[in-house]
Amino acid sequence: MLIGDVARRSGVSARMLRHYEALGLVRPTGRSGAGYREYSDEDIRRIFHIESLRSLGLSLREVGSALGDPGFAPSALVDDLIRQTQDRIARETALLTRLRRIGAAEPADWEDVLQTVALLQALGSKSAGTRQRAALSSVVEEVPVPVEALVEAALSERDPHVAGALRWALARAGDGGEALLAEGLGSPRATVRRRAVQALAELTGAEATARLRDALTHSDVAVRRCAALALGGRGVADAVPTLLDMIVEEANDVDAADALGALARDRASADRIAAGLVDRLARATADVRARRRLTQALADIPGATASRALAELAQDEDRAVALTATYLLTLRESAGPRT
Repeated sequence: MLIGDVARRSGVSARMLRHYEALGLVRPTGRSGAGYREYSDEDIRRIFHIESLRSLGLSLREVGSALGDPGFAPSALVDDLIRQTQDRIARETALLTRLRRIGAAEPADWEDVLQTVALLQALGSKSAGTRQRAALSSVVEEVPVPVEALVEAALSERDPHVAGALRWALARAGDGGEALLAEGLGSPRATVRRRAVQALAELTGAEATARLRDALTHSDVAVRRCAALALGGRGVADAVPTLLDMIVEEANDVDAADALGALARDRASADRIAAGLVDRLARATADVRARRRLTQALADIPGATASRALAELAQDEDRAVALTATYLLTLRESAGPRT
């Protein structure tokens, strides 16, 4: 078969076939009477082998080595190609992400583009100081930074000072971060989930509050507790059960008691909170330390339910509980009626 016929049937141009010949990848087995190259069936099979290997990403040099090595191990080659392809995809994905983020910043000119690129690079710096300055400059200098980049940085940041700056930047970045941070709550890594809920806790607005309310039923207890503290400060009564549990379990119990006190400013919630504390007291009969913390938590809860509970606790067989309740009753009496 002449070179023109081979080119038509194989889809490989005559020029490329001559290039393969020059590299020694394939040689026509004969010549016609007029001196034209003639390819045998075996030559054509080799051409298809060359094209198949090229389709996997091999260079022509690698193709020649593979076809010329009688001990060639395809599995090793495929494994190496998989690694190379994964690395290439990762690089291309990173580039695509960066381009999308630059586009999301809506640059007006090339100066804006370069400024955004520099800031994105700074957020990924190995220097904690550089990352912190980048986070702060996005707010102080009003450099446009896509919220996706801030969220990614916040969820991966280990340095507490940089993390604080990133949360501050997120809180001032406008809408869009809540949904991305909520996705972070589903991470298999506990550290990422904790960073996500901490960042959500610093966002204001109805969507952030709704995401935090959803987090009250999260499987990660650390997420539930952080969400409850944030919601308590926002006056969301749904946080009460988790805050009560935190006092019993001595997990940020002082902060939890403060949050309950803030919630109890609402008269409708005060009796519910007091009843919850009394219920936990009844269930914690064997846990002396928990009973003392629960008694102390009644201090900032107004209303008749809390007052009756303190009066009963003033007669408690645990002297520390009785003394605490008596002292709190004295303070309430001196402050006037709280019912």
